[in-house]
Amino acid sequence: MIPRPDEMALFVAAVDQGSLSAAARLTGLSLASVSRHMSALENRLGTRLLVRSTRKLLVTEAGRRYYQGAKRMLAEIHEMEAGLSAEAAEPAGRLQLTAPLLLGRVHLVPLLATFLLRYPQVTLDVSLLDRPVNLLEEGIDIAIVVGPQPDSSLVARKLGAIRWALAAAPAYLQRRGEPRRLTDLAQHDGLVFSPHANEQEWWLREGDNLVAVRPRVRMRSNVLDGVMAAAVAGAGIVYAPAWAFADHVAQGRLRPVLPECEPAPRPIYALLTHQRLLASRVRVLLDYLGQALEQQSFA
Repeated sequence: MIPRPDEMALFVAAVDQGSLSAAARLTGLSLASVSRHMSALENRLGTRLLVRSTRKLLVTEAGRRYYQGAKRMLAEIHEMEAGLSAEAAEPAGRLQLTAPLLLGRVHLVPLLATFLLRYPQVTLDVSLLDRPVNLLEEGIDIAIVVGPQPDSSLVARKLGAIRWALAAAPAYLQRRGEPRRLTDLAQHDGLVFSPHANEQEWWLREGDNLVAVRPRVRMRSNVLDGVMAAAVAGAGIVYAPAWAFADHVAQGRLRPVLPECEPAPRPIYALLTHQRLLASRVRVLLDYLGQALEQQSFA
């Protein structure tokens, strides 16, 4: 069964306008023609989408599901045609972007301000979240994530990489002693940053191998700011992106711990759907972020 974009568009118009007659006026078709198209669509799908009455149009449960899918597909068709059109040389439109809280606030938001000056026809809706997101359900165009490349149907474009390292306040190390080897960490208080409540392990390098180390967890948070504040206060050892505590190290508030055990840097990816990649505003933002993040130091 081949989808009919013209019937989809008529159905979406009827639901948005609230009646078949309003959809007819909007599209320039006769009311009888719109009614025939809706009947043909329901016959082809084998289910009732609309309940017609003299006063208003009611949408069935199947109709609501079809409406959501049809609206998304029509938007994707529009994006594809805009991307192929020579008139789309100037990127324009709205982009919804998500990124981890501290990475977004410290690194991405300043970059996005410069991006807006470069592309005045693009508008951005930025949400900084320390949690996984569902791009399709939440209507997100691009999600910036840190970690291994996700195994999914999404497009993943690498933008850069971040070092992760251990650090603690000098007062904590003086009070509890400085770890000399990975096994010493089991006797120390750990400040764990993770979006997953049951994740309490740190993966660190021992020689050529990665090993799981489980400290005594004093605090776990899905927000990086929380464990960083606890580390500066001397509550334990934190394992976090090195750039997050670089200023604290420079000012003497924190000190690196077991730097020789750092694992390989974690990649930064932009995740998006295949359809979103067709939009020129998405492509220019990805190119811009890739170039800008390569020039930034995450030490």
